[in-house]
Amino acid sequence: MAQLRIALAQVDPTVGDLEGNGRLVVESARAAADDGAHLVVLPEMMVTGYPVEDLALRGSFVSASIRATRALAAELDREGLGELPVVVGFLSRGEGPGERFGRPSGSPRNAVAVLHRGRMAVTSAKYHLPNYGVFDEFRNFVPGDTLPVVRVRGVDVALVVCEDLWRDRGPVTAARAAGVGLLVSLNGSPYERHKDDTRLELCRRRAREVGATLAYVNMVGGQDDLVFDGDSLVVDAEGEPVARAPRFAETLLVTDLDLPAAGADPLRPEAPDGTVVDGLRITRHLLSEDPVPAYEPRPATVTPRPDPLSDIGDVYRALVLGLRDYVTKNGFDSVILGISGGIDSALTAAVAVDALGPERVHGVLLPGAYSSGHSITDAEELAHRQGFTARTVAIAPVVEAFEAAAASVDAPLGGLAAENLQARVRGTLLMALSNQEGHLVLATGNKSEAATGYSTLYGDSAGGFAPIKDCWKTLVWELARWRNAEAGRLGRVPPIPESSITKPPSAELRPDQLDADSLPDYAVLDAVLDAYVGTDLGEAELILAGHDPALVRKVIRLVDRAEYKRRQSAPGTKISARNLGRDRRLPITVRWRV
Repeated sequence: MAQLRIALAQVDPTVGDLEGNGRLVVESARAAADDGAHLVVLPEMMVTGYPVEDLALRGSFVSASIRATRALAAELDREGLGELPVVVGFLSRGEGPGERFGRPSGSPRNAVAVLHRGRMAVTSAKYHLPNYGVFDEFRNFVPGDTLPVVRVRGVDVALVVCEDLWRDRGPVTAARAAGVGLLVSLNGSPYERHKDDTRLELCRRRAREVGATLAYVNMVGGQDDLVFDGDSLVVDAEGEPVARAPRFAETLLVTDLDLPAAGADPLRPEAPDGTVVDGLRITRHLLSEDPVPAYEPRPATVTPRPDPLSDIGDVYRALVLGLRDYVTKNGFDSVILGISGGIDSALTAAVAVDALGPERVHGVLLPGAYSSGHSITDAEELAHRQGFTARTVAIAPVVEAFEAAAASVDAPLGGLAAENLQARVRGTLLMALSNQEGHLVLATGNKSEAATGYSTLYGDSAGGFAPIKDCWKTLVWELARWRNAEAGRLGRVPPIPESSITKPPSAELRPDQLDADSLPDYAVLDAVLDAYVGTDLGEAELILAGHDPALVRKVIRLVDRAEYKRRQSAPGTKISARNLGRDRRLPITVRWRV
């Protein structure tokens, strides 16, 4: 056996910030070297950030990525880190003549490089390109055709990229044929509820299939509507966890491994250089032959999984991280939101304060003619508990001016038009304050409202980011209760007033209005919505599953008719397997309703 100390750098890159991402690489390599690591691995597309989407189609961006990666190798060498192999993901381009998959030579690739002794010693590219859910990689990249096997301190290490691990055959089969001692996977794997269990089980299964220890490094942080949770880990050849990093936090996971030395086991096959397995050519590269002198390994770091309520807590942490990075990476100093005393704005405010601090959060009470007294007091109590500034702008005079203007052209407003006008006045005032003071407006709508169209376009849907956009209404209540319970556990004041959680939800746009006047009970509604949106069940299948036929038909009609609204909505952190944004792409003009 041979010893190897590996460092998995779970970091937060920014798309397009090649210089800043490069600094993260150098800082990680320096910290790993100080900790005695023999190999450092960073996430997928580390140099450029991920996902780059159609930036990959800009030749200037591809060229800049290649130059930055070469410069990074040289900088590591100048910093005295050249002998330490550093594995990074970057954007490259295909080589060789002719077309591949209908794309010309030189098309972009989701690539990996081993930086060593001042140069890119090894390069390869992702073989399996995902083309489902949020991923559209077959549009942007051409696949690689090699499996690089790098010998580091006498250990053969295979390198794969994200989807290469999730799919059967291909790189996994080739890695087994190569007889490697360590399989390393670079990842940009977005957070979804319950995905950590799926991820661990995948790594355990692949390790057993390859017959090698597996090291999985994932990025952390927010990128538009995606959030990456980290959860980097190492499992041994039997699939048993060896080390695991915390979620939603940058960290350097350093682990000592006992691995089979290359060529030491005559019963372990090692396909030679150039062997083609499952369409991949195995390429072997020697960086260092001599094993590390024996040393006393340190105990592995296995971050304990949280309590059984961790699923809700993880969702909350994802929302906080997604908002924090969206605000910070896009250069906003502060956010502003309307606070109504209801549960949605209360939860959004709590997420914002936890993400940015109370001094960067600004609330506005916008009472109208039908706002109840408890809504105003609940909103004031919310601001007091969380410590952010709040001011009051009464909208009734503005609404009356609009109504008078409409009446002057013989178009008096009533019914739904009058209700929506109030919401649009609120949205206009928030956007005006945003323009005047430089805040980012947070839309406070939830997924149930977005799905059914129970919101006002250019009104309560106005904003630059929607933190709880991917949360069903029932989940909003769960998150609020979890956040208050967490505050109680820590001996702090619960941030959300209890009455905001317990009172019946209402838009308060007409006398005694309740959501229940227009929508079914949210527990029933969300179950149908989750099945229709989340799994694409049709009318007959939903009814067969036990849902009320009249409710099913109403929900389908509401969801399909609201597609034009969703196309114009603000981005928001994705926490589910199927959000209402890039996960779900349906035509607006369509007559299929079942």
